[in-house]
Amino acid sequence: MQQTDLFLRFGVALATGFMIGLQREHAHGGEGREIVAGERTFALLSLSGALGAMAADRLHSPLIFFSIILVTAGFTIAAHVLDGLRRGSIGITSEVAILVAVLVGALCYWGELTLAIAVAITTTLLLSLKLETDRFVRALTREDIQAALQLAVISAIILPVLPNESFWPPPFDVLNPFKIWLMVVFISGISFLGYVLIKFVGPRQGIGLTGLLGGLVSSTAVTLTFSERSQRESNLAKPFALAIMVSWTVMFARVLVEVGVLNLPLLRIVWLPLAAAGLAGLLYGLYLFFAQRADEKGDVEFSNPFDLASAIKFGLLYALILVVARAAQVYMGNTGVFLSSIISGLADVDAITLTMAELSLSGGLELTTAARAIVLAAMSNTVVKGGIVLMGGAPALRRALLPGFLTMLTVGIGLAFL
Repeated sequence: MQQTDLFLRFGVALATGFMIGLQREHAHGGEGREIVAGERTFALLSLSGALGAMAADRLHSPLIFFSIILVTAGFTIAAHVLDGLRRGSIGITSEVAILVAVLVGALCYWGELTLAIAVAITTTLLLSLKLETDRFVRALTREDIQAALQLAVISAIILPVLPNESFWPPPFDVLNPFKIWLMVVFISGISFLGYVLIKFVGPRQGIGLTGLLGGLVSSTAVTLTFSERSQRESNLAKPFALAIMVSWTVMFARVLVEVGVLNLPLLRIVWLPLAAAGLAGLLYGLYLFFAQRADEKGDVEFSNPFDLASAIKFGLLYALILVVARAAQVYMGNTGVFLSSIISGLADVDAITLTMAELSLSGGLELTTAARAIVLAAMSNTVVKGGIVLMGGAPALRRALLPGFLTMLTVGIGLAFL
């Protein structure tokens, strides 16, 4: 090993340990407060890990490295006991961080610098998010835990055992159990991520942030909630319109992500009308942002978007739309595809998006036709949510939202059929 390489590895070990210790010092140190280890101690611990790994390597004896671990563990246990007796509280977060720091130092000597830096940054981030993670845990319910476990079951247990082939003649040849369930996992994961983000941020967010995160879970829920609230709080029409417009814009971004993951050639065609419609909504949202009262808060109740029954329902809906769209394409041509997309988009834009991406990927549908069908489905879904505002929102909300609503429809449909 070259001398410069050796110095680099030990330097990274020193820096990563110092970074972890700096967080511990900032969180628990200060005048009149004593902690188990601060930035200097953590830097030395990482350095000792690198030195222990080097000694074990040069002397061809792994026991030397394990001895370093045991000695560090002994010091840590003693400090932990004394700290617990002094403060009367028990916690091992800093003690575990000490062990991580030693092992990060060893990783540096072994040449795994990228991994060592990533582990150190992740450790520091986790240590820094104590308040946020504690609040997140307190916000969890029993139903949330069950939903997370069910999502794990459908992802890691059910999905791998499903056959990845179709058994039926056209138009049922599109029914592939593995691919259908994969789409269920995909959409459930996106919705669950949005729900977790809302839980993490807290139950009271700014109205615009509610629209942003709510769009990942259900833009329809955001639309319904703020339309109903606008009847009681008409003076907040522009903030409510902002939340609704942002959630609609997120819906377009969500569709683009779904298409990009499944069918990149289709994304190259469909991105322009959807991105333009989303950009129109974003620009109008900026206007509403600067026109709203910035100190208002939004509080929308979101139920957990995932349970096993809803996953099965979405899988059945997706399979049904697959067959309907395939049959419409076989017997009615492009007109049938567009019609099925508009009708499907009235209820759910995800299922028809995945259907068009799958059909065009397998060669059963032209990319241009699939792209136009997705745009029509997204616009159909937007029309439904616009109808919710027109029917259930206050006049001030309708006036605030209507220009952006019409602009999004015009831009999206116009660019799709140019």
